[in-house]
Order: sequence, then structure tokens, then C-alpha cells
Amino acid sequence: MAASGCSGKSMPSSVSVTTQKLQEMVARRFPKEFPVAGLLQLQLKAPALTTVPERNMLNAVIPAELTGKVLKESYSGQLNVDFALRYESTDRTLRAHQIKVNSLEMSGLAPAMSDMLATYANALAEQALGQIVLYQLQDQDLELANTLGVEPGAITVTPQGLTVALVQKKAGAPAR
Repeated sequence: MAASGCSGKSMPSSVSVTTQKLQEMVARRFPKEFPVAGLLQLQLKAPALTTVPERNMLNAVIPAELTGKVLKESYSGQLNVDFALRYESTDRTLRAHQIKVNSLEMSGLAPAMSDMLATYANALAEQALGQIVLYQLQDQDLELANTLGVEPGAITVTPQGLTVALVQKKAGAPAR
């Protein structure tokens, strides 16, 4: 994480996180397995993240494998989602929220099974990414900010990753 907006000893106006750093952090949270309708098991592997600056969101393409006793074979595919980010002050983390499923596709799966799986897509995406930690701000990231009475504010998605604005702390907010 690099503080940007620094010149000399002036207060940084933001901190930046690269897409690569986000990718490394989220990859640690996978693979994950989810039961589907009590009959199937969906395994999600580490997502490939890309930035969508024009919508201030990230996109994740998540490789998936569907297995289960009712299936003759396993099926591979992907879950494609967009999501925004929020800052959680209790543990100084950037987390996924406002998750929107673009598609859940499994190659070769029968249409009826694909339709059934699609009904669970939003719930699966929420379970897989909902509140997932994409980055945790470190003490050194916020040390100067705390001293100067600022805290993380708006999160902006850029072509390179994220920029987290540092804003004046609200009156009565405890120092971290």
C-alpha cells in the first residue's frame, strides 16, 4: 500500500491499493464450497479481479465446479459478479458489498439443472463474497493519518486498483 498525495511532510490525502495486492488478498480466501439445494456441491476457486472504474466497482470471475450424487459427472464453469467496496472501521478492512451477479454458467449442464442453479446464484454470490475482506489497512498505513485526525473515507476504483480518501475524523470518533 502506498500513500499518495504526499509531498514532503504534508498530510497524505489518500492511500492506494493495487489490483495485484487485492488479487493476492482475495486468493487467500478460496477455494470455498457451498451446498446447493441439499443435492449439489459448488466449489468456487480464487477469482480473477478486474477494476470497473466507470461504475466504481470491481468485477470477479470465479472458476466453479459443480458436483453431487445426482450428477453423473462434475461440471466446470464460472460465476461472474460485480461488487462495490466499503470500509469497516472495527477491523480496518475493505470489504465487498452490493454484490451483483452477472452470470453463473456451467458447461454441459442440462437446461433444467442450469435454471435451478440460477435461482441460487445470488445467494451463492453473497455467501462467497459477502463481507469478504479484500484488504486490511496496516498500522503503518494509518499511523500518520491517526496522528493528524483523519480516517478512511470514500473508496474510488481506478484502473490501477483502489484509492481510499483520508477525511477529517468525525467529532467524538475514537482514535485507533
